[in-house]
Amino acid sequence: MTSVLFVCLGNICRSPTAEAVFRARGGNSDIKIDSAGTGAWHAGNPPDPRSRAEGERRGYSFAGQAARKVSEQDFYDFDFILAMDASNLSDLKAIRPKNATAHLSLFLPDGSDVPDPYYGGPDGFARVVDLIENASDFWVSQLNARLNANVTKSAVDTPPTKA
Repeated sequence: MTSVLFVCLGNICRSPTAEAVFRARGGNSDIKIDSAGTGAWHAGNPPDPRSRAEGERRGYSFAGQAARKVSEQDFYDFDFILAMDASNLSDLKAIRPKNATAHLSLFLPDGSDVPDPYYGGPDGFARVVDLIENASDFWVSQLNARLNANVTKSAVDTPPTKA
């Protein structure tokens, strides 16, 4: 199973939104999805009401989400850790164990940042969801292609067994 962790600063705006959007856009994909923050200020809290409002307005569910801080174990439990901005990526690289297996990357395919809407108005939250929807479509297609390649490869590379 492929696994993805979305990471922002406090895990209340961008990364839980990415988690909600990715769950919906991923459909029935066999992908484990979670989110976390590089800081623990909001640990245990639900996503920001403004993020939830914009996401829910577009049909996304934030049910069961609670903020948490990235753990060392995440670098082993997830295949991909996708940072919302360059600062988050830098923080992740600084705490990444030397023998970690997770691939670190910025979330937006063009390498730009998902802006933090926390101190802005409602338009910022709408813009964030727009960016996350587009990037999620990209990542879902990439990960589904990876899953399909692994299924095809194992089917081809595995000799038939005798009944």
